[in-house]
Amino acid sequence: MDFQFTEEHLAVQEAARDFAQTELLPGVIERDEKQQFPAEQIKKMGALGFMGMMVSPEYGGGGMDTKSYVLAMEEISKVDASASVCMSVNNSLVCWGIEEYGTEEQKQKYLPFLASGEKLGAFCLSEPEAGSDATMQRTSAIDQGDHYLVNGSKNWITNGNSASIYVVMAQSEAEKRHKGINALIVEKEWEGFVVGKKENKMGIRASDTHSLMFNDVKVPKVNRIGQNGFGFKFAMSVLNGGRIGIAAQALGIASGAYERSVQYAKERKTFGQEISKHQAIQFKLAEMATKISAARLLCLQAADLKDRGLSYIQESAMAKLYASQVAMEVSNEAVQIHGGYGYVKEYHVERMMRDAKITQIYEGTSEIQKLVIAREILR
Repeated sequence: MDFQFTEEHLAVQEAARDFAQTELLPGVIERDEKQQFPAEQIKKMGALGFMGMMVSPEYGGGGMDTKSYVLAMEEISKVDASASVCMSVNNSLVCWGIEEYGTEEQKQKYLPFLASGEKLGAFCLSEPEAGSDATMQRTSAIDQGDHYLVNGSKNWITNGNSASIYVVMAQSEAEKRHKGINALIVEKEWEGFVVGKKENKMGIRASDTHSLMFNDVKVPKVNRIGQNGFGFKFAMSVLNGGRIGIAAQALGIASGAYERSVQYAKERKTFGQEISKHQAIQFKLAEMATKISAARLLCLQAADLKDRGLSYIQESAMAKLYASQVAMEVSNEAVQIHGGYGYVKEYHVERMMRDAKITQIYEGTSEIQKLVIAREILR
């Protein structure tokens, strides 16, 4: 593995850092408080190429590697995890899934809009009774000859209201269980598609998370991704890559909290000296930095394997498992280092601690990651 970054890698990292500081940082606290979706900022991210980083230039994307994506995700997440989760879903789950498994017609029709950020994508797997157990899909897609008739509901959908293009998992042949699931591309304006309530979340509050309803939605068969019954394998494959994005998001939250803690420790004085000179604070910062470095290496390892076309299932699960733990631990310590100031919004770290928790939940809980890792070890 070679983690020496090219000039292109460093340019992507710098561009993401500059954007986060100049465009995302102003107003990030207000957007969190008001649960205000960063629509203007997302459009600018699209114009800069951050919404379709790994999409082939043939379809309007940046054609970048996964390591570039990890670097950009970390920088964006240092400042605004709500914006970065929109970026992650669009890149990892929707764009990559369509490009990897879609037909040429599907790629030509949807990827240019998604990669440019002109339209947002959403990935629709979770249901009221199908969260960690994705095989228990209740949303149905009944074969009607040239189209499917889709009925059911989805929960916890990131970009739920802001998206225009939805990749939906639905059961076509219940007797076949997971082998009867299909992946369908659904457009927002189609009759029978309804955006439900917005969730009032603890963290990533500026991202819009909604339930969705499908009432006799007619989906043309040309919008099915892959062969009949391929939906479950599609979802699992896409989630393997998605874990890299979420690991990078968790890494970014931890890095952002750490950097603010270092800055605060150098400025805040107690007992006549900066708190950075107190050994107790130094120990905390040392442990935070070490954990972040280990998490970054796990993210880059998974990205490197993916870029080389090798199996990265175990490594992406390890990166997601560990980086999400680090995000929680580091953000918690950041609040502690800030003391009373860490508990108020203007110092940012309380938001980072709230944002960190979701990284242990979506793309599979920590327990799910351990099962994935163990399965690969014992295979």
